[in-house]
Amino acid sequence: MDNNLNINFNGGFLGLLTLIFITLKLCHIIDWSWVWVLAPIWIPLSVVFAIAIVVFVVGLIVLIVKTLLD
Repeated sequence: MDNNLNINFNGGFLGLLTLIFITLKLCHIIDWSWVWVLAPIWIPLSVVFAIAIVVFVVGLIVLIVKTLLD
């Protein structure tokens, strides 16, 4: 019988940081709000979303200006 336990964690630095923050929160070592405990997950997503909005708006402005100049 094979009793090996293989745990494969591919979360990277932010995933590891999130797990550390959750563990510290559940062990009552830190007294942060859950918003900040989960910040390593939502802050990068927010940055990507903000960049996508900026790219969309700039593209829309370029399209409008191009249409008006033609």
